[in-house]
Amino acid sequence: MKPDGQALVQAKDLAMVFDVSAPWLNRVLERKPRTLLHAVDGVSFDIQKGKTLALVGESGCGKSTVAKLLVGLYEPTRGHLTFDGLDAHAIFKTPDGLKLRSRIQMIFQDPYASLNPRWRVEAIVGEPLTEHGLVTDPAALKERVAQLLTSVGLSALDMVKYPHQFSGGQRQRISIARALATNPEFLVCDEPTSALDVSVQAQVLNIMKDLQRNLGLTYLFISHNLAVVRHVSDDVGVMYLGRLVELADKQSLFSNPRHPYTRMLLDAIPKMHDTGQARTPVLGEVPNPLNPPTGCAFHPRCMHANQRCREVRPELHQIQGIKIACHAVEEGRI
Repeated sequence: MKPDGQALVQAKDLAMVFDVSAPWLNRVLERKPRTLLHAVDGVSFDIQKGKTLALVGESGCGKSTVAKLLVGLYEPTRGHLTFDGLDAHAIFKTPDGLKLRSRIQMIFQDPYASLNPRWRVEAIVGEPLTEHGLVTDPAALKERVAQLLTSVGLSALDMVKYPHQFSGGQRQRISIARALATNPEFLVCDEPTSALDVSVQAQVLNIMKDLQRNLGLTYLFISHNLAVVRHVSDDVGVMYLGRLVELADKQSLFSNPRHPYTRMLLDAIPKMHDTGQARTPVLGEVPNPLNPPTGCAFHPRCMHANQRCREVRPELHQIQGIKIACHAVEEGRI
């Protein structure tokens, strides 16, 4: 068991490399080396029980890959994940892996793609219960599915319907009910509201907040919407090209962003009271991850970059209570 005070979830130097090379014969004929994509490159963080860590960043920065590493859909190329004091990826390979998976569940991004259109809601929400052997009696299964649907603001009468009979927000509630079926302690939420209308987003987020409060859930919440992150998170990690560049509590990050990339993301948000003020555009584009820049990956887009930034990759260091990977902040240039 984990020692007192130890975080429920601890990711240490997680990395995921994908081989995206051309077929072997093509490489031989064209004399080209293998091509490796470093989707996640040394990410470390802790999540305390009952808290929410949000990961933010532009598309392609590795957020969803981190999510899949945490639930065991990918095995990391390097690093390890500790859950409740246990080596999660080692246990996933053993017969005890099913029991651990019941404690870690995932809510996927697109409720239109993550629900089987040929299954009724009763079968969708009940599948984890039968798969993990938690409920075997058909009457008890029906009763448990009804409880789960009610807990996310749906009706027990919805059990006989198919996914196409629901709106996007209702489908995502079904996904949440399915994730809650095994009584998990840790939920990995991969942009669970990005495919929904703004008004529906608020309803789903409020349900998730209520569930966290009532059930003591721990969340990893992935999003590119900083307004959503501000609403749900306790701590925020900012990712860029597979690495964490800033990790701080929500209050510090939004009131005093330190990394130039974090500042750029926050400056791009429209502000209600600054209607006459010109918005700062997000400069440049994310570099090709197959051919990342040398040194700090953000230096081609950073106005504070110097020669050291172009040559030496900054490590994530604790500076004034936050973790940040930036030479300019370290040297006091910002």
